[in-house]
Amino acid sequence: MFGWRWKAVRISLFAVPLLFAILFCLPAREIDRRELRDDYLSRLMKFEGTRYYWGGENGRGIDCSGLPRRALRDALFSYGIRHANGGAMRSAIENWWFDASAKAVSEGYRAYALPLEIEGIISEMDFGDLLHGDMAITDGGAHMLAYAGEGRWIQADPGLGTVALQHGKNDPNSWFSVPVGVYRWSVFAEEE
Repeated sequence: MFGWRWKAVRISLFAVPLLFAILFCLPAREIDRRELRDDYLSRLMKFEGTRYYWGGENGRGIDCSGLPRRALRDALFSYGIRHANGGAMRSAIENWWFDASAKAVSEGYRAYALPLEIEGIISEMDFGDLLHGDMAITDGGAHMLAYAGEGRWIQADPGLGTVALQHGKNDPNSWFSVPVGVYRWSVFAEEE
């Protein structure tokens, strides 16, 4: 009834879920935060030019809080695969399952991010204590931006309608003139 072509399908239907189950059961190991942070920044940058879409989290459209969450989730999952680190993969799935808005992240939801005790207006802020990937969340949690280094910020900007990389002091953008608090993903918190 089922020819040899169906045998490959049957094996795949069994083997692929089994492979993922084995990967997720691997023990958690220490994460190289520098490697993860660099991959995270690279994944943020890949979204540059993607259209803004409220509630979106993919290449067809993404919103301000979806951008850093998606980049972190993808970096964690990729790290977990490359290093057979079940903890990184489980963290990626947890981040996906327990979705969080900018406001929720700023309020400490699931301890995803920690406040850096840096507040102010981006256009007037000293960026010396920031690491690439740190996030600025507006007071009230309406918007989230990620620091890309060298004074630049990447954001899914609803006003521009796209993901844009701009300099916080030199480029005109209304989000650079509103009060923000700065946060760091917990997975990067122990990094110096």
